[in-house]
Amino acid sequence: MLDESLLDAPDDLARVDRRGLLRGAAEAGARVRTAARHASEAGIATLRPDGRPRAVLIAGPGTAATGVADLLGALAGASAPVIRLDPTGVAHASGALRWALPGWAGSVDLLLVATTDGTEPGLAVLAEQAYRRGCTVVAVAPERSPLSEAVDGAHGLLVPMAKAPYQEFDESAAAGPGALWALLTPLLLLLDKVGLITAAPDTLQLVADRLDRTAERCGPAIATYSNPAKTLAAELADSLPLIWSEGTGAGPAGRRFAATLAELAGRPALAAALPEALPAHGVLLAGDFAAGADPDDFFRDRVEEPQALRARVVLLRDRPAGGLTAAPAARELALSHDTAISELEPEEGAELEQLAELLAVTDFATAYLALASGGHS
Repeated sequence: MLDESLLDAPDDLARVDRRGLLRGAAEAGARVRTAARHASEAGIATLRPDGRPRAVLIAGPGTAATGVADLLGALAGASAPVIRLDPTGVAHASGALRWALPGWAGSVDLLLVATTDGTEPGLAVLAEQAYRRGCTVVAVAPERSPLSEAVDGAHGLLVPMAKAPYQEFDESAAAGPGALWALLTPLLLLLDKVGLITAAPDTLQLVADRLDRTAERCGPAIATYSNPAKTLAAELADSLPLIWSEGTGAGPAGRRFAATLAELAGRPALAAALPEALPAHGVLLAGDFAAGADPDDFFRDRVEEPQALRARVVLLRDRPAGGLTAAPAARELALSHDTAISELEPEEGAELEQLAELLAVTDFATAYLALASGGHS
């Protein structure tokens, strides 16, 4: 059950937010600026690359590294394949994880390592393997960590991970927004330098500004009725979110939203891109999760019996309205099954700005849903 009264009690939200979810979301813009400065100081701004890499390989544990790989892959498009190296091992612990380069990786490929921990022996071994193969290695990791020494030994480039202005919370879970932007920002600047994406320093300043403005709209002091993140959190209470995305950046934003809802709020969610989402999730709208699935639901004892999950469509879009779009078909499908629909579409701006706004609103919504549902331990 969602305690909606908690959403409009900023002091109580701050008290129960032991993991710093709201602070992490609010400080995302500051984290981008700090990470950009670290990237410049590490030498990314002065790089003179010989050309584009054949492929970009990304390794790192947790939700943040997964999100970084997904976002960079979407932004790079057809410029070069961006491939996440999935970890293996007997447990999700820094000492148990292992990564391996594909057999074809060599001197024309680029290995990116992204971690909020830096103590993983498997990443150090991977950096050494890449050095022997001739791959260029760039890592974003905590300064003076064991990984930083391994990257130095592999003649790679290390960008120290940017900490929050007031670092009080453990980010080892790497699902929060601060960790995402701390790892993503230097790699955006790097791939801009090698010509795979467009993310110049001026663009990232605009991204930081957009994150700040979104934080002002979505912050704890803003009432639910005019706060898009609190509104979305309230709408998703007792629902199974079907996150349908349209646009280059909306796809990874939707998949990250589903991942953080599960990891931080303990809520199941399914993500799919339009138009494939329509057949993929269509039966869910007509089955047990449909709004009118149980005709006896009206007579349910609301005190004794928990409410069944009902599907709710969340439509994320990062392309301007008009043109070729599957959104009308998505709305028609949802409404034909009496399924409620929430829509998020960012203000106009550069592609990265729109993506940042979608990420920020959904990160705040995840935080509010986690805290108001009791998921703040």
